[in-house]
Amino acid sequence: MKNIKSVAILLLLLTNNISNAEDDPRLLVQMPEMMQQHMLSNMRDHLNTLNEIIANMADGKLDKASDIAEQRLGMSSLESHGASHLAQYMPDAMQQAGTNMHHAASRFALKLQEGDVKSSLNAFSEVTSACVACHASYRIR
Repeated sequence: MKNIKSVAILLLLLTNNISNAEDDPRLLVQMPEMMQQHMLSNMRDHLNTLNEIIANMADGKLDKASDIAEQRLGMSSLESHGASHLAQYMPDAMQQAGTNMHHAASRFALKLQEGDVKSSLNAFSEVTSACVACHASYRIR
């Protein structure tokens, strides 16, 4: 019975999200399905990366967290994410938001190398703030 309730709640939430998509005030950015999948894959990797960074910071592995931040979110990550292929479909302000996030991630990586957790967390907040701002303004579906 508990499983049935859980499934019912999940279906209700999914249905609610689908019906709200029509009322979504964020700017719809049109791009081919293949590019949508590419972008969503990048976003999932970014989220995984944030999680790995937090786990390494919690374990006191600031150098490892720094390396992950730079290689997977920072300016060093642009080529591996195919950013130039995606940029052509993005409005200028969306491109700038992404660039801001990548720059913030590189600054964050440097703060981690300094070993000051408090200033690193402030820099980390700049990374996630850029993510929040972009996701609050744009959608691809």
